Amino acid sequence: MNSTTEQAPALPEARRVPGPPGGNASGPGHKKRKRSKVPQQSFRSRLRRDKQMLLMMLPGVAFLLLFFYIPILGNVIAFQDYQPYLGIGDSLWVGWQNFVDLFGNPDFVHAFWNTLYLAAWQLVFLFPVPLVLALIVDSLISTRVRRIFQSIAYLPHFLSWVLVIAFFQQMLGGAGFVNNLLRDWGMEPIPFMTNPETFPVMVVVQMIWKDAGWAMIIFLAALASIDASLYEAAAADGAGRWRRMWHITLPGLRPVIVLLLILRIGDILSVGFEQFILQRDAVGAGAAEVLDTFTYYTGVVGGGWSSGAAAGLAKGVVSALLIYGANKLAHRFGEDGIFAKQVR
Repeated sequence: MNSTTEQAPALPEARRVPGPPGGNASGPGHKKRKRSKVPQQSFRSRLRRDKQMLLMMLPGVAFLLLFFYIPILGNVIAFQDYQPYLGIGDSLWVGWQNFVDLFGNPDFVHAFWNTLYLAAWQLVFLFPVPLVLALIVDSLISTRVRRIFQSIAYLPHFLSWVLVIAFFQQMLGGAGFVNNLLRDWGMEPIPFMTNPETFPVMVVVQMIWKDAGWAMIIFLAALASIDASLYEAAAADGAGRWRRMWHITLPGLRPVIVLLLILRIGDILSVGFEQFILQRDAVGAGAAEVLDTFTYYTGVVGGGWSSGAAAGLAKGVVSALLIYGANKLAHRFGEDGIFAKQVR
């Protein structure tokens, strides 16, 4: 008896629906999700929305345009034999001759090296003072004492250099309080304000008294951003005050310190104008002549408009190069600096 083997009919293959690359296969009922698009506002609607903020910015923008950006166009006279009565359009073009004459001028060379010398004094002795003051204020427990200390430290910043120099003259001048006290004690008066050799020290002392308290604000803001739990964990591990400052406070302040140091290096050729011109006659041009005073006396007083513009333009270019170089150096040490390094 022959037996027949019945085979079941082959089932059709299920169709595979291709899914997204790298993902699971989706069934036929799968629906693609649509990305929700944020509606773009028109320029007029954004202008209407930010109208109050833009109105608040107008005075500052106008100030920058009138006193900073538009005067940059006047640097063109550094390449001319500029005559005020002829104007920029009719003055004779001389190319780089003003810069050649400038760098060959011994007065300019002296002002340049004297500026660097005074800037080095300010960078070494003035820059750390606001940081130290911020650490002292941050360590004060009493809120009342802290506010009184901050108010006293801030106040000199709002005084003009005329008042600051007058105050130091009344205290340390030839007929000032300190020298009168020395005379009463039978001692010889000390020429604090007229000695060219001690002039850099006097400059740094004046700047510390006037601006160190105001510069302290930035460091206090940076100290407030440090997580307090780090101090609590370090104290629980037995770290003292100095170790907490060395391992927590200073590393937390490092980005701010690097940023301010870069800005100070870029501004190293601008040691000041009012402070030096007010004391130039007392200590002599040999001690108080800097690039800013040289530009003023050469360009404005002496009538060498093109030479003064060339000196100012050279100072600006060198300052920009110093900022760029200091920022690149900060990137080498792993800091962002003024602007972060782009990673491709």
